[in-house]
Amino acid sequence: METLSTNKAFGGVQGVYSHDSAETGTEMTFAVYVPPHADGAKLPLLWYLSGLTCTHANVMDKGEYRRLASELGLIVIAPDTSPRGEDVPDHAGYDFGKGAGFYVDATTEIWSVNFRMRSYVETELPALVAKQFPADMKRQGIFGHSMGGHGALTIALRNPDRYKSVSAFAPIVSPLQCPWGEKALGGYLGKDKAAWREYDACALIEDGARVGDILVDQGLADDFLEEQLKPELLVDACDKASIPLTLNQREGYDHSYFFISSFMDDHLRWHAERL
Repeated sequence: METLSTNKAFGGVQGVYSHDSAETGTEMTFAVYVPPHADGAKLPLLWYLSGLTCTHANVMDKGEYRRLASELGLIVIAPDTSPRGEDVPDHAGYDFGKGAGFYVDATTEIWSVNFRMRSYVETELPALVAKQFPADMKRQGIFGHSMGGHGALTIALRNPDRYKSVSAFAPIVSPLQCPWGEKALGGYLGKDKAAWREYDACALIEDGARVGDILVDQGLADDFLEEQLKPELLVDACDKASIPLTLNQREGYDHSYFFISSFMDDHLRWHAERL
C-alpha cells in the first residue's frame, strides 16, 4: 500500500492510498478518514460507496463527514467506483465502464477481467484495511449514493452478519427495473436476468435476504427519481418482508452532494448507534 496524501482534520487524519489489486488487475485508489483515538484502540468502520462517474474524491471533498466522524469515533472509507487505467476497457457513455462498475463481478467477455468490484469491496479491500488501519472488523456499516446506494444495499443484504448497519442516499433500488440497471447488468452479466437478482436489492429481499433495518434519504427534486431510482419499489419489498425502512423524502433536494452533505450527519448517527 502506498500513501498518496495525508491531511489532519478535526483531530484525525484524512488519507488517500493506492495498492495493486489482484481482483481488478489494476492499481486502485481509496480514501480513509481515521478519527482521533487512543493508542491500541479499534474503531468501528463505515464504508461509503460512490455513484456514477465518481471516485473516492467526491465524498472526501464534498461529503462533510469528518467533523462528526471524529466526534463519533468512526473510520470512514471510500473506495473508487471502478478499475481504471489505459488497458481497462471502457464505454463512451457515463453509465457503463470506467466510473460505473456497479459493484458487480462481471462475467461477460472483456469486462470480466477487470470489473470485479464486488469481490474488491467485499473481500480484497477489507483484508487490506484490517492489516493497515485500527479498524474493528466486527463493527462494520455501509452506505452510499445512487449507484453506490445500490452497492451498499446489495452488499449488506448478501452479508448481513458482516455489516451491522446500512443506509443510502437516492439509491438505485432495483436495477432490474430501470434503464441504468438494464444497461449495466446486461453488459456486465449477460442477458440471463436470473443472474442479475443478486445485484438487485428488491430481488434479494424477495428471495429471502434480510437486514435489521434500512435508512434511505431521497430528494423529491431529483431528476432521476421516477425513471431510475423508484424508491416505492423498496418500500413495497420491505413491507412484504417486514424489514423496517425509514424513507425520508426531502422536498426540494436534488441528486447532488448539496443533498448528500445536508443529511450526512443523520446517516453517521444512524450507523454509530448500530455499531
